[in-house]
Amino acid sequence: AYGDGMVPEKLRDLATRLHAFEILVGPYAVAHLRIAQRLIAAKAPDCNPRVYLADTLESPNAPPRLPDSTLYEPLTKERERACEVKRDTRVLVCLGNPPYDREQQDPNPDVPARQRKGGWVRFGDEGSGDDPILDDFLKPVRDAGGGVHLKHLYNDYVYFWRWALWKVFDSTGDGGIVTFITASSYLRGPGFAGMRRKMREVFDDLWIIDLEGDSLGARKTENVFAIQISVAIAIGVRGGSPNPHTAARVRKARLTGTKEEKLAALDAARTLADLVWRECSADWDAPFFPTDSSAYFGWPTITGVFPWQHSGGQLKRLWPIGETREVLERRWRELVSAPIHRRRELFRETRDRRIDRSYANLFSDEPDRPIADLGPDDPHPPIVPYCYRAFDRQWIIAATSLADRSRPDLWRVASPNQIYMYSHTVSVLGKGLAAVASAAVPDLHNFGAGGKDVIPLYRDAGATEPNVTGGLLERIGEAHGAPVPAERLFAYAYGILAQRAYVERFWDELEQPPPRLPITKDAGLFGRVADLGERLLHLHTYGERFTGGGRGSDVPHGEARCTRSVPPDQYPDGHAYDAERRVLRVGEGEHAGEFAPVAPEVWDYSVSGMRIVDAWLNRRKANRSGRKSSPLDGIRPERWTFGEELLELLWVLEGTLALEGDGAALLDEVCGSPLFAAAELPEPSAAERRPPRAAPGEQADLL
Repeated sequence: AYGDGMVPEKLRDLATRLHAFEILVGPYAVAHLRIAQRLIAAKAPDCNPRVYLADTLESPNAPPRLPDSTLYEPLTKERERACEVKRDTRVLVCLGNPPYDREQQDPNPDVPARQRKGGWVRFGDEGSGDDPILDDFLKPVRDAGGGVHLKHLYNDYVYFWRWALWKVFDSTGDGGIVTFITASSYLRGPGFAGMRRKMREVFDDLWIIDLEGDSLGARKTENVFAIQISVAIAIGVRGGSPNPHTAARVRKARLTGTKEEKLAALDAARTLADLVWRECSADWDAPFFPTDSSAYFGWPTITGVFPWQHSGGQLKRLWPIGETREVLERRWRELVSAPIHRRRELFRETRDRRIDRSYANLFSDEPDRPIADLGPDDPHPPIVPYCYRAFDRQWIIAATSLADRSRPDLWRVASPNQIYMYSHTVSVLGKGLAAVASAAVPDLHNFGAGGKDVIPLYRDAGATEPNVTGGLLERIGEAHGAPVPAERLFAYAYGILAQRAYVERFWDELEQPPPRLPITKDAGLFGRVADLGERLLHLHTYGERFTGGGRGSDVPHGEARCTRSVPPDQYPDGHAYDAERRVLRVGEGEHAGEFAPVAPEVWDYSVSGMRIVDAWLNRRKANRSGRKSSPLDGIRPERWTFGEELLELLWVLEGTLALEGDGAALLDEVCGSPLFAAAELPEPSAAERRPPRAAPGEQADLL
């Protein structure tokens, strides 16, 4: 590519100044061959390409020696020449497409750390006493208490970014250019705050071209490569010595459409001025996302209003979750009736959960007995409601011994008065609602890819301590001229977030989580939004919460009816929707049940890219969809008895759709009214962000 349109003199000049490292023999040989061919064609006096068979991430100070032999001598000299380039050669421009592969750490503690990836960048020179240069990315996040997110930085592309910044800038104190196309996770992830800080420190200007391309998350787009993760081009420039007191000016452009359309747009851009750029935040650690065109970023975040968020339950096995209590009882009996060797297979042991160990009990101070010690006559652990996915109420065998990450803090505050709102506070929202609620403890992946996304209304099972930042209710009450209860603020937030109009209106802004909440200073308007939120919360908890105001504890009936029942002896293994007849068929042929009328809007209703009704039915087929964790997953309900539950789901979605017009109009009013800026409201304390610690015996009775 360097020869196209380049005069031979410039090509020959470039040949003496171009250096490259390649760790794999095949690409190394091909690079040598192709560059040499171009140099020969240009009649360059020196046709020996400066491409080195070496690991970029190895130490520049002392290359590892290979065994002394005639065979290895050329490779040893090659590595020595590469080290000279790393250590002594002034590099003005570093560009490339480094590999991106996140390390999945070996759970075996006997694996030495230095056998993992990252080389000198991650570990430094052994015995030197100097901190590894990767620490510049890690330390700011650790110091801010975000160490749990650092696992995402142990990725090849991150190591290469750090090496390039060191080589071009840190090792010289001078200017230069670094331009890479890599995975784009560093643009927003909380674990990458230190990486973004370092980039803002070393660059004067940073241009980012977001090429999208995520096929795994909530916003699926076409990639320019045959991969599943989104990518971005970054072009960072510094003119001379760094200015440690001024953050780089960061601008971002986004290319959308098909792969061909994106590549065509890149090909047509001859200069940076040919793309449309938006300014990003100048805050040192802030995500690389535009903040220039909306008052949105001045509003409080939902995590600033409701300071304690928690991850949902994570079992690492599916069989303790089921559609009925009866199926879970059968699975449990099958487990504890099996011999020990078979029991291990049925249980699906992991590093963190084994059948011969004892674990804390969710509901008492007494630890659970090891599963290996239990027999068929021993009582099973409590079986309680569980919110497996959005709008999907199931059951769970609630025992810490069955879940690698049971989230006891969420169970500790569970009660008949508790309500959980979950959103995406870390990852990006897809189309649909910005929040969904449940009366039961939610699963980690309830709303898609899980993070710290569960927001309980109360910090205690007695429902006496609201999960609201201290002083915030008082500040809103002062502006409204009347007290604002925590329940009304929660309902107000839900009235804003639990509607598609919010996501559509702030689609671009929501690329930077967590969602932000426009809180109106108009007391009357606040009340109307809270009323809407209470109606939605009542619907989405299937009538179990916010039962006042004549709502009762039942799901309001909609239009859908069961017009033909599924025969008890015919367990369906499929379903279909007839949009013309507005009929939902459960099962096949003459044995299919029918539900009608079902509007197309109900059938198509989605949350984070998941069609609710279709997914709900798929989880209740004879051969349940999705992965299997154990032979116990094959124990299914003996009869399809979910007709009433399906009707309730259809009615909930009908009721939600019926409120969308009012919700969109209220959102317009709110955004046009005087709003609280985040700076006007108190910030959560560190203690408010931590999970509550309940005294023994405080757990409410869920059974």
